[in-house]
Amino acid sequence: MYKAFAKAGLVMWLGTSSAALLAAQAEMNIVNDWGDGFQGEIVVINDGSEPLTDWSVSFNMDVDINNLWNGIIESQSASQYVVAAADYNGTIAPGAQVSVGFVAYPGGLAPAAVTVIGDDGGSSSGGGSSSSSSSSSSSSSSSSSSSSSSSGGSSSSSSSSSGGSSSSSSSSGGSSSSSSSSGSSSGSSGGSSSGSGRFRVDDSGNITKNGEVIPMNCGSWFGLEGRHEPSSDATNPSGAPMELYVGNTFWANGGSGTGRTLQQTMSEITAMGVNVVRFPIAPQTLDPNDPQGSGSVLKNHESVLVPSARQAMEEFIIAADANNIEVMLDVHSCSNYVGWRAGRLDARPPYVDRDREMYDYPREDTSCAATGNPDSVTRVQEYNRDIWLDNLRELAGLEEALGVDNIIGIDIYNEPWDYTWEEWKSLTEDAFAAIDEVNPNTLLFVQGISSTAGNQDGTPDTITQVPHGDEQTNPNWGENLFEAGSNPPNIPKDRLVWSPHTYGPSVFVQKGFMDVESQPECEGLEGDAAGDADCNIVIDPVSLRQGWDEHFGYLREMGYAVVVGEFGGNMDWPAKATLRDQARWDHIQPGVVDIQWQEEFVDYMVEKNIQGCYWSINPESGDTGGWYGHAYDPQSNTAGWGEWLEFDQRKTNLLNRLWSNSPE
Repeated sequence: MYKAFAKAGLVMWLGTSSAALLAAQAEMNIVNDWGDGFQGEIVVINDGSEPLTDWSVSFNMDVDINNLWNGIIESQSASQYVVAAADYNGTIAPGAQVSVGFVAYPGGLAPAAVTVIGDDGGSSSGGGSSSSSSSSSSSSSSSSSSSSSSSGGSSSSSSSSSGGSSSSSSSSGGSSSSSSSSGSSSGSSGGSSSGSGRFRVDDSGNITKNGEVIPMNCGSWFGLEGRHEPSSDATNPSGAPMELYVGNTFWANGGSGTGRTLQQTMSEITAMGVNVVRFPIAPQTLDPNDPQGSGSVLKNHESVLVPSARQAMEEFIIAADANNIEVMLDVHSCSNYVGWRAGRLDARPPYVDRDREMYDYPREDTSCAATGNPDSVTRVQEYNRDIWLDNLRELAGLEEALGVDNIIGIDIYNEPWDYTWEEWKSLTEDAFAAIDEVNPNTLLFVQGISSTAGNQDGTPDTITQVPHGDEQTNPNWGENLFEAGSNPPNIPKDRLVWSPHTYGPSVFVQKGFMDVESQPECEGLEGDAAGDADCNIVIDPVSLRQGWDEHFGYLREMGYAVVVGEFGGNMDWPAKATLRDQARWDHIQPGVVDIQWQEEFVDYMVEKNIQGCYWSINPESGDTGGWYGHAYDPQSNTAGWGEWLEFDQRKTNLLNRLWSNSPE
C-alpha cells in the first residue's frame, strides 16, 4: 500500500474559436493504491480568462472503474474513457478547478495522460505521465464480475430485533457515480481537547477527531451483512447474499435500472446532514471468494454491480472518506445466514422465529457453533472468540490498508443479548486489546445485553435471568447496560462509546406497552401473544424514561460517551408491515403509536445529550422501513422492491430535531 500522489503530465486545451482567451489543463493523480485497486483523481483547471463550459476529459487506461464522482462516464471503448462534467459543475470559472474522483481496478498502474475537450469539440492530446512509487498489497479483494439473475421479489433482511425480534424484507443495492468533493476527514466544529489519537472521547463525553468535537449525525446503511432470500428465488433459494443496497436493481424499469448510484446517495445524505454511517458486515463479508458475495446471487443493476462483498466494503469506505463521512464498522452477526438472530458469537438454534406462521425465513438449519447443535442443523459456519478477535484486528487495519482516516470505530458485536454482563464485559476487554494493538486511533462501540442469557449456548432449557432494573421495563436486545456503571470493562474511557439499541412497537411490542388499566388481561403479554389477544398499545413517557434511564441513560450522566447504535421504526405501523403483522395488529390505528414512541425517544436523547444512529438510511428493512421511501408494498407493489423514493419528511423532521442538539 502506498499513499503517494503520483501525477500525470499536464494537458492543455485551446478552443478553436477563441484560442487566446480559453485554456485548460488536466492531470490525473493516484491518491491511494492498495495493490488490487486504487483511488484516482482528475483535476481540471481553467487557466483562461473566460468560463470553460460543457467540458469533458478523455484518457486511455486499461482499468475497470467501479465508482466515480463529480462526473459521468460518457463513453468507454475498450480502455478509452470519456468522462463528462456532472450537471452541477459543467462550467468552470476562470482560475477555478474541478476534481473528479474514482475508484478503479487493478492497481499498480501509472497515471494516464488526460485530454480536455471543450464545448466546441476542440482539444489537444497530452503529454506523458510520471510513474508512482511502489506499492504493497493490502487485504483488498478481487473477484471476477458477473451478471445477476433471478427476478425481483422480497427477501428477508437483518434490520434489528428485540426481545422477541422480527424479520424483515430486503433485496439489493450497488455503487458508482455522481456528485460531491474528494478529500477526507469529517466536518468538525468547535470543541474541547481529546488528548492524543485521531478519534477520542473528551472529558465531557463528546467524540472528537484530531482534538475537535464532531457531531454524530449517523445512520445505518446495510446489506453487506447478508439478507435472506425467499425459498422460491430462482437463482439462490433461501440464500444469504451479501450486497449493499443502493436502490438500483437489475429488474427495475424493464432492466434499465433506476440510475441511482452510491455516490448520488452519499451526496444526498451529506446534504441532509449525515457525517457518520454505521456499516453492518458479517464475517463472511471479509472473504472475497465467498459464494454468497459474488456471482449470480447479486441483484444490483450491472451499472453499479461490484464483483464481491469484500470489494464493495472497501469501495464504500474509500468513497465515504472522499465524501467526508466517518464509518463505524459493525460486526452484525456471526453468520450471513444466521443474521439478526445471533445473540452470541457461537449462536445455535433454536432461534426466536422458529414457530412463526406465514413465514418463509427460518434458519433452524444453520449454526455458528462447532458443538451442541440440534438435529435441525445442516450448515455450520463456526465462529468463536479467536475468529472474532482476528476479524476485529483485520477491521482495525483497514485504515492503513486502504489509506483512509475515516474509520471512527468498530461496533464490536451486534446485540449480544444472550450473554450475562460478566461474560460480555470480559469479551469487550478482549476486543479492545485486539483492536488497540493494530489501530490506537479508533473507538470501540459497545452495545448492551438483554434480560436473559444462555438461550443459544446449547442448553436452551436452562435460561439465566439478567438484572436490568424494574421488571416492567424490559430492555430491547442490546439495550441493557444496567450493570456497566458499577462493573465497567477495563477499557480507557476516552476509547469507549456505549451504544445501546432500542425500538418501539413496529419492531417488537414489549409488555411495557400494554394498556393494563383498560385491559388487565393483557398484563405480561408481548409480541405475537399481545396481538392475538387484541391488546391495545400505550406509549407511556414516564415508564419509558424510567427504563431508558436504568438501562443506559445514567452512563451519560457519569461522563461516558453514549451513541444509540440503533433506533427508528415504521411510522405507518401496522400499515406497511409484513402481511402477518398487519393482520395481527389490525385493531391498532395505523401511523400513530410508533411515531409517538420515536418522538418521545428523540425528546429523551435531546434532553440527555445522547446521540444516535438511525436505522436505517436505506428502506429495505421490513420492520422499520428507511429514511428513504420505498416503492415496495407487500400488498400492492411487490415489484417495487429495492426502488428508493424521496426522504420521508417525518423522519427528516425527527432527525433534524435530534441533530440540532449535536455538540459543536
